[in-house]
Amino acid sequence: MRTLVVETASEACSIALFEEGELITADHRVLGRGHAERLVPMIGALPNRGKAERILVSLGPGSFTGVRIGIATSRALAIAWGAEVLGYPTLALVAAVARLEHPAAPVSVVMRGGHGEVFLQDFDATGVPQGDVASLVPDAAAQSAQHDLLAGNMAEHIQQLRGQGDAINVLPNAQFALELPQELLTAELSPTYGRAPDAKIPSE
Repeated sequence: MRTLVVETASEACSIALFEEGELITADHRVLGRGHAERLVPMIGALPNRGKAERILVSLGPGSFTGVRIGIATSRALAIAWGAEVLGYPTLALVAAVARLEHPAAPVSVVMRGGHGEVFLQDFDATGVPQGDVASLVPDAAAQSAQHDLLAGNMAEHIQQLRGQGDAINVLPNAQFALELPQELLTAELSPTYGRAPDAKIPSE
């Protein structure tokens, strides 16, 4: 079985292609913006245009636009290929990357959110979440993070605010998606935004 992984929830646009659990190739680019223009050509450059029997896609939290682009593209490819598509939480992928360096350590994942806030979620040493995602101002995130090990693109900043612990500056990377706990994969492809949307429907 081939598996295509699509990760677009952060400033990184990241894809990976696996066969029977072995990595065939991967492409990881830190774009900032422009995922919509780059994602499909990146997939098209993979062997056999990335065609796979299973697609794993990031559900966020992260960039509202990036998450929606990744899900929409994965759904379209799944229809075209007759493939299964499953979602996974973005912060869990960051925790999985951290476990490669610190395999026995629990980790608090801290990623840049919107409006100066930080997405925070704690994970045990097996990569299972220890609570829901919170969107907090940096000082509150520094106080709320449970573990000494921090991972994510805000890890060094939160470490400085705390004055202790270890920090791994990392973005979610598709080539490590098979390190995710299988119980975190879901057929429910609803984006996880981590905070309420800015736009609100006016009350009558």
